[in-house]
Amino acid sequence: MTSPNITSPKPAAPAAKFASRFDRFQVVLLGLSALAVCFALIYGGYLLTVMQMAMIYAIFCVGLNFFMGYTGQASFGQNSFACIGGYGSAILCVQYGWEPALALIGAMVVAGFFALIIGYPTLRLRGHYLAMATFSLGLITYDISIQWTSVTQGYMGYAGIPSLGIGNWTVESERGKLVVLAVLLAFAFWLSLRMRDSRFGRGLRAISGSENGAAALGVRVPRFKLIAFVVAALYASAAGSLYAYTFNFISPEAFGPAMSILTFTMLFVGGVGTIVGPIIGAVVTSLLQEVVRGSGHYQDIAYAVGLLATLIYAPKGLSALGGLFRRKKEEA
Repeated sequence: MTSPNITSPKPAAPAAKFASRFDRFQVVLLGLSALAVCFALIYGGYLLTVMQMAMIYAIFCVGLNFFMGYTGQASFGQNSFACIGGYGSAILCVQYGWEPALALIGAMVVAGFFALIIGYPTLRLRGHYLAMATFSLGLITYDISIQWTSVTQGYMGYAGIPSLGIGNWTVESERGKLVVLAVLLAFAFWLSLRMRDSRFGRGLRAISGSENGAAALGVRVPRFKLIAFVVAALYASAAGSLYAYTFNFISPEAFGPAMSILTFTMLFVGGVGTIVGPIIGAVVTSLLQEVVRGSGHYQDIAYAVGLLATLIYAPKGLSALGGLFRRKKEEA
């Protein structure tokens, strides 16, 4: 008797493997975000600035998602690393004549070093103690950027920052800056996917479920949490540098406590712990701010109502709505 011919399943194509990470609703949301970028490139005007800010904040939130989303920790002080990135790049370029791209990398190294030094003792805290400690870190950095006038120029701000470029090639047009920011966001997003699917990313998600359970599975919880904190700091530093290169001017207000609150909001609106949540949240929140701006004195109320409605009817974020609709359809 001959044995049946059993063939092993063919491995999925790279494109199919990539698409399998997302549901259709997330793909639609990513497509709408890409259309918003294209519309800004065509329409121009102030919308270009709005989408530039959305791309910068999206890069920030992609990194923050590693620490708050995948690892399940709380951090309200990532604006401190954006401040290091912004002022670090500005000082290296203006005072020491560094290339913008090289200064961006140098500022990331400095931010990563400080994250490593600060995170080692801080991450021993848990829950609201960790949240308060990181919030204090953001306040300290913000106060230093105001008081250390010989370096940061205080409230006067730091002007004369060059645009992003390499060698003789620089991006001066507003449309060109948006294209570069979108490409860098795509690269940051792709890099986050690779890390998420690695042993490191699986370890972070295990920690989010249960630190004791993750430790029992062989995950070195303190080390993984520290690495996630450093990764989030590197992303925040890159976002701060890109802010400086995009607007050629920075001031302490750009990296103040309001930045932490805004990015925290973006992450939860898009879907904390989801793959596309940081991008969706950054784009939607940035556009929502401009939509309600026309309501005059009631713009803060309109903005708050819009955010509350999103959090009430989409508690897991906009990017998780597809799964919610699918479960309701199955139950029906």
